[in-house]
Parts: sequence; C-alpha cells; structure tokens
Amino acid sequence: MSEPTEKGFMKEELDRLRELRDELRVQAGLGRAELRDRWQELERRWHQLEGRLKLVREGAREDAKDVREAARLLAGELREGYEHLRKRL
Repeated sequence: MSEPTEKGFMKEELDRLRELRDELRVQAGLGRAELRDRWQELERRWHQLEGRLKLVREGAREDAKDVREAARLLAGELREGYEHLRKRL
C-alpha cells in the first residue's frame, strides 16, 4: 500500500475535522458556558487553519513548506481540542 500524499493526508484530515466539528457544533450550542468558551477558541483556530491552507492552495511557494507544516500542527491541535470537547459533552 502506498503512503498517502501530503495533499491526500490534509484532505482526509480536514474531512475528519469537519465531520467532528459539525457534530460538536450542535452539542456545544446546548452545552455549558465553559464548553461554549472552548468552542469559540476552537472556531478561531479553525479559521486560522483554513486561512493557512488557502495560502498553500494559492501557491505561496516561498513559504509553502512552512505553511503546510504549521497547518498540520494546527490541525492536530484542533483534533485534540475537538476530542476533548466530545468527551466533556
């Protein structure tokens, strides 16, 4: 089996994050205030991730590797945050 490409990995990761995010959006709206605060922070970071990936797609060649690595790290942090919220709900 071949190793997934960078582009394929990020697409799969984003698809999983979107699914988890959609599930949590509904639950967080009904949750406690502390969870809503955490949700707000995760939403801010989600928008950061989308912005960084947009730069990569638009071909910011000089910084593409750095931007991709930062996006990968941010995606991991978002996954951890979403999983934490899921456990608390």
